[in-house]
Amino acid sequence: MSGADQPGRTTGDKIIRFAMVGVVNTVIDLASFSLLLWLKAPPLGANLGAWMVAVAFSFVANGFWSFERDPAISLHSAFFRFVSLGALISLGVSSLSIAVLAGMVGVWPAKIAGVVLGAVLNFLAARWSIEGRLLK
Repeated sequence: MSGADQPGRTTGDKIIRFAMVGVVNTVIDLASFSLLLWLKAPPLGANLGAWMVAVAFSFVANGFWSFERDPAISLHSAFFRFVSLGALISLGVSSLSIAVLAGMVGVWPAKIAGVVLGAVLNFLAARWSIEGRLLK
């Protein structure tokens, strides 16, 4: 559904919806990460695989429920922007957290630290990639 078809949402509504999607997305990410570790994937490989599963869910849920997609931005373009920013933010932050912190605090605390930090940055990135704006 495009932004033109949806009733206007306040930024607060979008934050709440984004957070709800984020909770489900985090469960998907952590479950995928756990499964891949159980299958003996290396931590950074497991992180990449889990991210790929989670980002697909996140785009669909945020693109069609949390935000009001700008009809001037094609679905393909919005997905490319969303994935590109997601790679730089969530994948980059969580991978960096694992690479830097895992030896000190363990793989799971490092992964969770990356997820929390990435969530804040991802709201702005998702809003820009789907709605075409950061603020307002």
